[in-house]
Amino acid sequence: MNRPRAQNTKEKILVLSRSHRIVCTSTCVIATLVIVGCGAGSGGGTQTISVSISPKRAAVVAITQSAQFSATVTGDPQNRVAWSVDGVNGGSVAVGTISTAGLYTPPAGAATHTIRATSTADTTKTASATIAVTDLSGVVTYHNNLARDGTNSQEYALTTSSVKTATFGKLFSCPVDGAAYTQPLWVPSLNVGGQIRNAIFVATQHDSAYAFDADANPCSQLWHANLLDAAHGGTAGEIPVPTGDVGNGYQDIQPEIGVTGTPVIEQTSGTLYVVSKSEGPAGTFHQRLHALDLVTGSEKYAGPIDITASVPGTGDGSVGGVLTFNPQNQHQRSALTLVNGIVYIVWASHEDRDPYHGWVIAYDGATLAQAAVFNADPNGSRGGIWMAGGAPAVDGSGNLYLSTGNGTFDGNSGSPPNNDFGDSVLKVGTASGLSLDDWFTPFNQDFLNAVDLDLGSSGVVVLPDQVSGPPHLLVAGGKEGKLYLLNRDAMGNYCAICTITDTNILQSFLAAPAIFGTPAFWQNKLYLGGTSDNISLFTFDPTTGSFSTIASSRSATSFPFPGPTPSVSAQGASGGVLWAIDSSRYGIPSAFGLGPAVLHAYDAANLATELWNSSQAAGNRDAAGNAVKLAVPTVANGKVYIGTRTEIDVYGLLPN
Repeated sequence: MNRPRAQNTKEKILVLSRSHRIVCTSTCVIATLVIVGCGAGSGGGTQTISVSISPKRAAVVAITQSAQFSATVTGDPQNRVAWSVDGVNGGSVAVGTISTAGLYTPPAGAATHTIRATSTADTTKTASATIAVTDLSGVVTYHNNLARDGTNSQEYALTTSSVKTATFGKLFSCPVDGAAYTQPLWVPSLNVGGQIRNAIFVATQHDSAYAFDADANPCSQLWHANLLDAAHGGTAGEIPVPTGDVGNGYQDIQPEIGVTGTPVIEQTSGTLYVVSKSEGPAGTFHQRLHALDLVTGSEKYAGPIDITASVPGTGDGSVGGVLTFNPQNQHQRSALTLVNGIVYIVWASHEDRDPYHGWVIAYDGATLAQAAVFNADPNGSRGGIWMAGGAPAVDGSGNLYLSTGNGTFDGNSGSPPNNDFGDSVLKVGTASGLSLDDWFTPFNQDFLNAVDLDLGSSGVVVLPDQVSGPPHLLVAGGKEGKLYLLNRDAMGNYCAICTITDTNILQSFLAAPAIFGTPAFWQNKLYLGGTSDNISLFTFDPTTGSFSTIASSRSATSFPFPGPTPSVSAQGASGGVLWAIDSSRYGIPSAFGLGPAVLHAYDAANLATELWNSSQAAGNRDAAGNAVKLAVPTVANGKVYIGTRTEIDVYGLLPN
């Protein structure tokens, strides 16, 4: 057989392609060479190179949270790739770095970046993924911040284009031992056992508090605290309060009552403040303020402390001119508030069971010593502060703003003490104890009280300071469905001569059939979720200092009772997504029975565009646990967290 002869004995290199070459030395013979079956398991023939990447979508916290990417190169047995971030090989300090093994370390700044894997065998073949970096410092209080506007403008992963069934859905859930009425709170970069984790915190009606890894799938529990054991101040035989031992038999919260109000977190000291309610022995009731270590769940500051209080007064239930806090009847429904190191807690009732009053009690966050007490109706009755679970809003000076429910009102009386304020919006000063500094009461308060249309069914929202007109504004609403725009520097008090509308305030108009919850406010847009109504977007004109009374857009979905408390996630001033939970199937006494909560997402610029909801995907892929009344979503770092009767559900970008 004839064979080609080498041309010379020098080294010769035959380049066959970008990915293959033969080095010939000495007496090697150059001949025609065919590469067959380059890929593993090939059945023969030339295999084209392609690149894929996983995950395709990810979200991390700036600086502290890395993300591992992997690439698969079909057609290259060595699986060789080069990594880049935003076109920079290996990344940079500005955009984040990525190692040769695909480990991404984020920068200090928030933004969305493109991770690219490029085949080194064929540089025309690449695959890319997106990663969002957030610098959100935490969601440590109800409705995101002290203004209670429900906005997270540092959310870069969840956008109007990424929130859809193909790319967004339920990731995992974390089981809990009772109904979670509290809004999940989120803390980034927590050092737990030497490992940096993002964490979520919730409490349940079974008198438990939990910390979970916010990202681990499947769920990873960091700790669980039984708030009734001896280490957390409980005594032998204590149990969460059975529903039948409070209220008037409506089973508004059932089958037990433990922790209802959303806790609050102080990040610098790493402390979670939460109020528990329990019974034991039978007929003896306890409410306690706990200060829990964020890392361990252990009590701090020699806590917990039993909640007790009294004020001078002749109101319902008083004895000898003294009104005393009743731990059985007083319901700690509203979320806790933390301002300048002081924890503020407010109370209403269980199903209007008398006697009860609108208490505000302040505690020093570092010692748990009682700092001040205020009562909204010490010489009357009722006037509870519940706001559908909302927390008092706070302005830049530390003043509290809150609404009261049905109850005695004599604030317009010329005869002292005239200090009973049912159905009112109150400005409570905190500079020296607790003081009533200003207030507003609707002209038809007597009617509202008579027909159970309490103003206090809605939380209040402090609006951003204005550059024209009155600079300090506040929004409130109630069961009547009216929205009130108030001047925080002159709230209007009471208009005795008004017969049709309140002419002593900036604006009021009928906005919904009834309001149970706290509106959201973002970029001069107010998002209001009425009961048995669609969510409405009312635009605010900073030039005129007033709202349009006609909704600029409305959701196609109608939310049955009780209606939602919406929240907004956005990338600064753009890309807003409105989130809302349909919690109507919360069980007894709901007219809609017991069933899953349904999370909805809308384009915040036009609510007529629904982006996604948890009932859309096939096979119940995204179904949540059974609903609890007045649930509020928490949006952080590419995920949405909601509480249900049995679990905390976590939604986010599907990785692939």
